[in-house]
Amino acid sequence: MPFNIPILLTWLRVALIPLVVGVYYLPAHWLPRSDQDTAATLVFVVAAVTDWFDGFLARRWNQTSAFGAFLDPVADKLMVAGALLVLVHLDRVEHFIAFIIIGREIAISALREWMAQIGASRSVAVSSIGKIKTAAQMTAIPLLLWHDMLFRVVDTQRLGEYLMYLAAVLTVWSMFYYMRLAWPLIKEKGGMMDG
Repeated sequence: MPFNIPILLTWLRVALIPLVVGVYYLPAHWLPRSDQDTAATLVFVVAAVTDWFDGFLARRWNQTSAFGAFLDPVADKLMVAGALLVLVHLDRVEHFIAFIIIGREIAISALREWMAQIGASRSVAVSSIGKIKTAAQMTAIPLLLWHDMLFRVVDTQRLGEYLMYLAAVLTVWSMFYYMRLAWPLIKEKGGMMDG
């Protein structure tokens, strides 16, 4: 396993995920709910920044690797899934929204793995729809974790909900987009990779 600063940052992101969840299990006399929200938001934002920074450094220092390419999206999906489960538990995100987003990530990850096995991974490269979806959900999650007025003007719960609904719509749209791209190969080779 290669070890460099970009991979260290990705591992840091993985390590931060339990903290987003864990702060809500601290006793209220240790950390009131508003402080839990603040702590979870800050941890999530730090994790999101490492997501951008590790990719930037890997390209800048020419330290890209197959392991890093594998670990980075896994860390991203764990981060989003963990945060969504917390938000569902706090009743700040609808169950079906979390199911759509997490279910899509599992389905597309499986599709990409299968496409890589048959040497056609470029057929399901990230689309602009997927990038907009990611931007919407990565903005929505810290807003929903914050769960308070921002600068006494922005209702973060309301704005976060709108962005999360947008992310859910784009999630379904992008899933159909990827499936449409992959469908000819699924029909052609779908029965050859069973097991």
